[in-house]
Amino acid sequence: QVQLVESGGGLVQAGGSLRLSCAASGRAFSFYVMGWFRQAPGKERELLSEINLSGGSTYFVDSVKGRFTISRDNAKITVYLQMNSLKPEDTAVYYCAARGTGNNVYNFWGQGTQVTVSS
Repeated sequence: QVQLVESGGGLVQAGGSLRLSCAASGRAFSFYVMGWFRQAPGKERELLSEINLSGGSTYFVDSVKGRFTISRDNAKITVYLQMNSLKPEDTAVYYCAARGTGNNVYNFWGQGTQVTVSS
């Protein structure tokens, strides 16, 4: 069981940056693949990025490649999403999530943090 709490959201102007953090509690954080999702009003939740157990392998959806970076600190049981060159279309609620390596479904979710990018 993993509990996840996101922080770092807020209001930023287009072109600005934010760093989201996702603090985990519970056991075996280092055994979970971690992902960041977002959901904009009227749209489905989408996977933005994920990172493997060691942090050596990452995935990014095309819309954020080159702008967003994902990292994890297993000692601090925290995963981060660095977001640069933000655009108004990045406005959404951002969620972190965890899944086991043998599972394609994310089982554990945070409560979400709002990111608003003004033009």
